[in-house]
Formats: sequence, structure tokens, C-alpha cells
Amino acid sequence: MSEILVVANETVGGRKLRDLLEQKAKVNPSLHVRLVIPQSRPRRGSVIYVQSVRDAAQVRLDLALSVLEELGFEATGEVGDSDPFHATMDAIAERKPDEIVISTLPTTASGWLRRDLVERVAEASGIAVQHVISDIDEDSTPPNDTSLVVANQTAGSSELAAHLKEIAAKAEGESQFIVVVPALGGDGKAIGDAQKHLADVLAGLRDAGLIVSGLVGDPDPFTATLNALQFFNVTRVVISTLPETKSGWLRADLVERVRRYAVCPVEHFVASSTEPVAAS
Repeated sequence: MSEILVVANETVGGRKLRDLLEQKAKVNPSLHVRLVIPQSRPRRGSVIYVQSVRDAAQVRLDLALSVLEELGFEATGEVGDSDPFHATMDAIAERKPDEIVISTLPTTASGWLRRDLVERVAEASGIAVQHVISDIDEDSTPPNDTSLVVANQTAGSSELAAHLKEIAAKAEGESQFIVVVPALGGDGKAIGDAQKHLADVLAGLRDAGLIVSGLVGDPDPFTATLNALQFFNVTRVVISTLPETKSGWLRADLVERVRRYAVCPVEHFVASSTEPVAAS
């Protein structure tokens, strides 16, 4: 079995990268894909916690692996060092791949290219390096439909799951979901509780047949949403709450505040209960 090391971040879902991997798989059906997603700060914003940076990279990795598996690839992956050169060389030392593909944004937008990443990796590794350029605004398939779902009490509700399945059914291409569950406090117990809640929510949504990953967000749902919008390019934002009489988020005007910031549609979904998704 031969292995190809793929290093990408924002462009990991690009059509050109997928097409290249499909071409290589036709020539070599036993090809194994190893993804490395270096951690990176968003291009906007200033105060970003280290764990948030790693969590965002892990979400990209999870979703990319899910899509590759849906397409029939044998794929594994890891979150790498924040320096893409170190992340790549660490993976090379561990995996000893047969070839390397580095996927970047166009030259005018790519910090990796400004640091001569492709040439440095080729020179240091002695392994063939193929460079793929993707414009995430024009080359975003698969998948081309990404929803950011912000929810807490209603995150695991069967009503929300059914609504997300409707979104996926209407999408022209593959559809994926990034779930953000704001913690209910900043202490270790609150974060631990939120992580457990998120894990249960993701398991239920995967059982419902959705491609999904997620992360725990800031206790302030507005901050949690804005941080996520800095990390991910999304088609829409879905904010799920209880009815107005029971929702502190609505009393804080969360939906309208996010609409003033987001460059994509922001949808408000009301779940009448917190009844969890039934296992399939």
C-alpha cells in the first residue's frame, strides 16, 4: 500500500484537491491518504485561545475525513503544528509517505506560499511534492454547503436534527454541519460538561446520517458564534433556541446581533423541547 501525505487547511474541501486524489486513486486503488491540518489563527480577530485554534483544526480534519470516507478513500489524519513546515516534516518523519500534496490558497492570499512552503518541503524531504491551488470562494466542493449550528439546550433535540436533515436534503452537493455548543461557564466543570454534551449531540446527529463535527464555544453565545465565523467559511448560520418565553439568548437579541455581523444568511430555529435524537 502506498501513502500520500496531504497538507491543507482552509482548502481541504476544495474540488481541485478532491479531483487530484480521485485521479491518483484510479491509478493506485490501494492508495492511503494521510491528512495533516496545521493549526492556524483566523485572519480576523485578535484574542483567540490556543484550545480554540486546535479545536477548529480538529473540526476541519473530522469533516474532511468524513467526506473522503464517503467518497471511498481509505484516510486517516492528524492536527499538526501551527508552523505548516514543522507540521509537514513531523508527519514525514513519522509516516514516510511516498508522495506529498500541499494544498493552498492562491498566491495573493496564501501565507504558506509567501513562506515558500512547497519548495522548502521538497528540498528538506527529498520526496516529490505536488502543489494544488484552490480558491475557497470558487472551488468549495465537496462539500459546497456548510452550516454553522449554534445551540445549547436544544442541540440534541430531535426537532433540530430533523431540520438539519431537511437542509442536507435540499443541498445541491454534499452537506456538512459544524456544531458550536457554548459552555455554561468558564470553569473546568462547565467546559467538561459542555464537551460531554457536544459528544452526545454529535453522536446523535451522525446516527441521523449527517456529516458533522463541532466544538465547545465561549460561554457568551455571541462571542462563540463570531469566533466560529472567523475560523470557518459557512453557507449559513442556524441558531437554535427554545421558544421566546424560555430563551435567554432571544432576550439578549442574539439572532439579530449575529445577523448584523455575518456575511451569510442567519436562520433562527425554535425547538419546542430538548428531547434528544433517537438512535437509529
